[in-house]
Amino acid sequence: MAEITASDVKALRDKSGAGMMDAKKALTEADGDMTLAIEILRKKGAAVANKRADREAKEGTIAAALSEDGRTGALVEANCETDFVARNDAFIGFATEAAELAVREQADSLEALGALKMSNGRTVSEQQSDLVGKIGEKIELRRVTVFHAGENGLVVEYIHPGARLGVLVELTTPAEGRHEGIRSLGRDVAMQVAAAQPSVVNREEVDQSAIAKEVEIYRQQAMNEGKPEKILDRIATGKLEKYYQDVALIEQAFVKDAGRSVREVVAEVAAQTGHPITVRRFARYLLGEAGQS
Repeated sequence: MAEITASDVKALRDKSGAGMMDAKKALTEADGDMTLAIEILRKKGAAVANKRADREAKEGTIAAALSEDGRTGALVEANCETDFVARNDAFIGFATEAAELAVREQADSLEALGALKMSNGRTVSEQQSDLVGKIGEKIELRRVTVFHAGENGLVVEYIHPGARLGVLVELTTPAEGRHEGIRSLGRDVAMQVAAAQPSVVNREEVDQSAIAKEVEIYRQQAMNEGKPEKILDRIATGKLEKYYQDVALIEQAFVKDAGRSVREVVAEVAAQTGHPITVRRFARYLLGEAGQS
């Protein structure tokens, strides 16, 4: 039986990130063989992952990353079981690097992202299992979104303090228009999405069945109030305008100045910079949000 020294344990901890007792046990089982000890620890991580597969992971973090040219951005939600682990440096680093990989490789699905190799040579999926073994909680990547804007576009990210809410916004603007004024607008729009929770960019994107449902509700409300049949449609149309102002980003009151709409703010910055600007799309992640995948 090989002698296991404190320096051996430290070396294994540095390589694997395992706790002291786990590292010592793995080295003992491997009779001092460092490579075998690492394999034992990784198998332990996979076993812990399987054991905790049915546990709920409702805590976590939202991570975002952008390419250097500002044309590609990614948003990732990583989940764990407790708020304590959500603040763990290793967990946060895992989520951050996953977002950076998603940007670099434009991996817009969990399957594609999971197969990519991280800086330590492990795939994202393997590193996730390793982290479960190290931390002892269920850890998973829940969703990923990647925006690639192309030549005439710009992607801006916003992570709300606490990293439980994140937003990506894509603007369409000429390549020469990528200066600070437009980036600042993109950040303002991202903060708008975070605060006001729009569901679409423009009213034209609202599902027709949703509109029909709203109109029926407004008509019924007016009937219940005793309004004449001949003005029900007019009342419903008026309320529908308010509905659009709630759900369509461009029509919302700007959170920094309720006297102007987002559309007016975008137009104002476009006039100031001399470049046309269009809000193309957005993604909004709220940690653990129901109905997301």
